[in-house]
Amino acid sequence: MKRAFPILAFFLLATILTGTLSAQVGKQAPAFSLKDKDGRTYSLESLKGKVVVLNFWATWCPPCRAEIPDFKKVYSQYKDKDVEILGVSLDHKGWSVITPFLKQWEINYPVVLGGAEIARDYGNVRSIPTTFIIDKGGKVVDQHVGAMNEEMLVKMFEKLL
Repeated sequence: MKRAFPILAFFLLATILTGTLSAQVGKQAPAFSLKDKDGRTYSLESLKGKVVVLNFWATWCPPCRAEIPDFKKVYSQYKDKDVEILGVSLDHKGWSVITPFLKQWEINYPVVLGGAEIARDYGNVRSIPTTFIIDKGGKVVDQHVGAMNEEMLVKMFEKLL
């Protein structure tokens, strides 16, 4: 048992630091109400009945940029199947940097401007990208720190739809 304790302690610390252990998973998702570049409001309530991919990201973040092509592809395939991908930009410069980025990258899913409040509500998001998967009933069923890919998203959707 003495040998197992340092290994267990290291695993637990690594899990906490990488964010794979979340206080949110298994609980109702915190409510939010955020606007896109056109002033349209997206809220958890308005998305009820859909599987929601809540993706915290920023324009300057290389792993965030890496996952965008897969998010676009999967959104095209699943947007009519009760799935919503919602990008929550944490860019401090706001729409002045986000709007041209959305156009340049031809992002086809909704993007809203987030901040400290929503990041705190979702377990103190400290690393980006961080993605929460919320089921049709509004419960957080998964959290992922780091870039996601098409295969990961499709597996999740197939399980929840």
